[in-house]
Amino acid sequence: MALMHRQSLVKFGSPVCETIVEAPSPQGGEVLLRVARCGLCHSDLHLQDGFFDAGQGQRIDITRGIKLPFTLGHEIAGTVEAVGPDAPRDLVGEKRVVFPWIGCGTCRDCVNGDENLCARNRYLGVALDGGFASHVVVPDSRYLLAYDPLPAGFAAALMCSGLTAYGALKRALSHPRHRNILLIGMGGVGLMGLAIARAMDIEAIAIADLSESARAAALQAGATTAYDPAPRETARRMLKDSGGGFDVIIDFAGNEASLNFAVGALARGGKIVVSGLIGGSFAIPVVSFVHKRMSIEGFMTGTLDEARELLALAQSGRIAQPPMHEAPLRDAADWMARLRQGEVTGRIILTNED
Repeated sequence: MALMHRQSLVKFGSPVCETIVEAPSPQGGEVLLRVARCGLCHSDLHLQDGFFDAGQGQRIDITRGIKLPFTLGHEIAGTVEAVGPDAPRDLVGEKRVVFPWIGCGTCRDCVNGDENLCARNRYLGVALDGGFASHVVVPDSRYLLAYDPLPAGFAAALMCSGLTAYGALKRALSHPRHRNILLIGMGGVGLMGLAIARAMDIEAIAIADLSESARAAALQAGATTAYDPAPRETARRMLKDSGGGFDVIIDFAGNEASLNFAVGALARGGKIVVSGLIGGSFAIPVVSFVHKRMSIEGFMTGTLDEARELLALAQSGRIAQPPMHEAPLRDAADWMARLRQGEVTGRIILTNED
């Protein structure tokens, strides 16, 4: 039996470390994938911590149901190594990217195609062991998507950072007015969102980020204007530049400061889509919703159908690959620490070396 090498969480709040077990044999419709690439996502840091920051000293515990050691990683691409007796045998040897937002399959959300909303989900790297490993078990072959001619790392990142950005953009642009758009937070998801926005033929895209290097990366990637949210005069200048505010804003940071900044830059009748998970709390006078006629929507990940849509858009060559850096899986702990310290621009893609 082959051995499976993993970078696993053995204690919440501590670095991941190597664990070695026998590679499982897929059962039923399961598929065993040899992992080639797995993206490092900021949400992996929250899972490592074991909580989300709810603000005002409060925490949302997310350790329940997670049995340690646990393997993180949900942006996964690789080659099918084995299949269960009920899975198609011709998949063996095929390169596939994994849709990780797998539901229970029977609840009303799953039946409606919204597995990413399932309360009894089987998300890879969140509820089930994920891709920071040499192998991963995928519950069913329907969640494996062909990605050629895309690079494996790019295809993997599309399944979370790409899918979240794509879904957020779709929901923002469904707003009746979208004469202009602002993207807040140019981390891995934000830079992916900028690339997808350009592929969706959005011409003028403003961005905002505290990091000078992130702003520079966004301008190089095609942003029209870049704002530093820190100076007090920025808000006034943005309102002037935008002719009264932005119709649609996507907050890829998701904390109290970014959401307050978004509300200040929003036009009357505008919409904010929040997809970041940095955390904290947010308060606003209730009358402001009515007075400003604004709406705020939360969004994360997407459906299997949206994953297929996004993959097709990327395979058409219309999405420029955002900044990515490949690093060996054995260095996962180091890169997670660097991501936590804000030292990463773009996406880190962990690789398995043969």
